[in-house]
Amino acid sequence: MRRSNLFLFLGLVSPLFGQLQTGQLQTRLTVLRLSMKQAVDIALAPEGSTRVKLAEESLKQAQAQADESRAALLPDFESYVQEENETNNLKAFGFQFPTLAIPGAPGFSIPTFVGPFNVLDVRASVNQTVFDFSSFRRFQASKVAVEATKSDNEGTRNQVTDQVARAYLAGLQAEAALQTAHANVDLSEALLKLAQQQKAAGTGTGIEITRAEVQLANDRQHLLVAENDVDRTHLQLLKVLGLRLDNPVEFTDQFTYVPMENLDEAQALATARQNRAELKAQDRREENAKLTYSATKLERLPSLAAFGNYGDLGTSLSNALPTRAIGATLRIPIFDGGRRDASRAESASLYRQQRIRTADLRDQVELDVRIALDSLRSADAQVKAAEEGLTLSQNELAQAERRYKAGVTNSIEVTDAQTRLARARDNRISALYNYNLARIDLGTATGTIQSMIQ
Repeated sequence: MRRSNLFLFLGLVSPLFGQLQTGQLQTRLTVLRLSMKQAVDIALAPEGSTRVKLAEESLKQAQAQADESRAALLPDFESYVQEENETNNLKAFGFQFPTLAIPGAPGFSIPTFVGPFNVLDVRASVNQTVFDFSSFRRFQASKVAVEATKSDNEGTRNQVTDQVARAYLAGLQAEAALQTAHANVDLSEALLKLAQQQKAAGTGTGIEITRAEVQLANDRQHLLVAENDVDRTHLQLLKVLGLRLDNPVEFTDQFTYVPMENLDEAQALATARQNRAELKAQDRREENAKLTYSATKLERLPSLAAFGNYGDLGTSLSNALPTRAIGATLRIPIFDGGRRDASRAESASLYRQQRIRTADLRDQVELDVRIALDSLRSADAQVKAAEEGLTLSQNELAQAERRYKAGVTNSIEVTDAQTRLARARDNRISALYNYNLARIDLGTATGTIQSMIQ
């Protein structure tokens, strides 16, 4: 009786458990439909790309360092409670008491060893820099460093956008290649069927069927390679986005040709000089080095600071009395063994290095823009040539098929035309990929990559 109840329970629960597993599997394998803009948004989100996360942390560090530099110019308040029990030797402080002559008694002297006694000190103190030009310059330099880090952060976002766009574009190329591979297989199957029909009609030969079967086998092998390339590009995109690698992906954008207009070189260079985050960051670093150099020179000037404290001092709270101290400190540098001179020489060298880097980066930006424009113009011409070649190869294959059906020629002409059509399809995919990649390169070179991706 118990065994039958157990079987009944398992019979009811097993289908339900299977449904739960199926539901969990379906939930886990939900296809992620992505456009290029959505992919970029995911990568630039706070929990997206690793490079974006690290850039945000670098910005937080720069802001914290600026706060530390500012603290040198703000009041420093402290308070403390101190209680101690001590003994002391007054001779150590220069006290020497004479021996007193008392009638009828031997000489009496005040002891120089005192204690033990308690000392209670409850006190608050404040220190304030009145003027210290060197510290002020360092604070200015730290603020410029924050701006440089912000520009670096923006540059990192542009680089991540470029990386995601390239990964997405590689995925589109792989999917276009897969579609072409399917089309080639379909065409090979149709031509194999045609060869079989020709042989059955007595106008074909067995070698033509074999030739068609070899072509079909080659196309099926290319199809397997194309399928693997699609999986590989999907995995690479998921890694760039910081997503789980077992999440299926579906692209919503198309592998198309969108002509670009107004490819004016002077305008592109002006846009790059204005928008490139790397240039902005380097300008800020140069300014930071200049302010740091100025701060080391200002270390030779006097600095003034004020201080004060107030509190109760006594042996206990019952007999403590209010005491205070106020004053100012004027520091005048005289000689420090050459430390300031060495520091000034070092900061001057760092400033010169930053100026050299700025000039070199400006040249590099101009080079990037010019190469991107040349690549885009060349890729545009390649797309047009590939489109024309594809049309011609399609016409050639159609003519070869008609001639083969009419018995005017054999299957070699059809196979050659088929091979040229496959090559033309591959050329078109490569041309489209190079063109879209050149558009991405131009957006990165001009600093407008994020605005280009819509």
